[in-house]
Amino acid sequence: MTSDRPQRLQPDQQGIARAAAILRDGGLVAFPTETVYGLGADARNDRAVASVFAAKGRPDFNPLIVHVPDWQAAQALCRFNDTADRLADAFWPGALTLVLPLRAGAGLSRLVTAGLETLAIRVPDHPLAQALLRASGLPIAAPSANRSGRISPTTAAHVVSSLGGRIDAVLDGGPCPVGLESTIVGCSDAPVLLRAGGLPVEAIEACLGRPLVLPSGEAGQPSSPGQLESHYAPSGTLRLNADAAGPGEVLLGFGHVVGATLNLSPAGDLLEAAARLFDCLHQLDAMGADRIAVSPVPERGLGRAINDRLRRAAAPRP
Repeated sequence: MTSDRPQRLQPDQQGIARAAAILRDGGLVAFPTETVYGLGADARNDRAVASVFAAKGRPDFNPLIVHVPDWQAAQALCRFNDTADRLADAFWPGALTLVLPLRAGAGLSRLVTAGLETLAIRVPDHPLAQALLRASGLPIAAPSANRSGRISPTTAAHVVSSLGGRIDAVLDGGPCPVGLESTIVGCSDAPVLLRAGGLPVEAIEACLGRPLVLPSGEAGQPSSPGQLESHYAPSGTLRLNADAAGPGEVLLGFGHVVGATLNLSPAGDLLEAAARLFDCLHQLDAMGADRIAVSPVPERGLGRAINDRLRRAAAPRP
């Protein structure tokens, strides 16, 4: 069903209807969320979900996030507890993914959960994502719309550059406002931070009145998306917490730094830096930068998620 280049669909009623029809027919559609662009497929269709893994070159042991339009749709697929209820009430729709026990008979492809008995689920806040979910009537499995391990996409152009003719269509909603993937919290037992992301950990902990448990760090099958050590990587290598660029390096700055080729936020604003992170890495790729020094970013608020992405981008490649 794919061609050399995906259809570029406009963010209007006709474009949404076409995207929904492609998904119902088992095709792949990239669409904007408030975090990053997702590569959507019918989460109930084994062949469609397998096509997501093939298009991305994603390992099939790495589970996917399922997107639904509201809390009620999520409850039909997962078993909620008091912690999950509290978080969903506070932060949905929004940049929070919950990992919960899968309901028997939920009807999802086993490829979505990578054979696990839990499901990563989210209610996105982007109006186009909401419109597509409601027009399609589907639970949509949607990892980031890029080749596995590479920089996540925050514009339709990033999607086309990374996936090209591997997918059927892109619903173009302009730049994603948050620019970092969702925060993932496991709620099966004590709440566990599985991935820092677009919702600050401090806000979640304030809602729960307790700290999140940090993951053990033990090697093995990922229990949620976004846990592979090497991920979000540009073509060049990264050196983190750099005060200045070394010989042959370009500098990705943060705050008031001299000599930066690009700056995540000259004002030191973590919200701006989060929104610009992946776009800056895409720009450095386009420049052919093969050695990238990165200024220190504070390990607080959204800085925790920014540093998580930078550490994974800098990790040794498999």
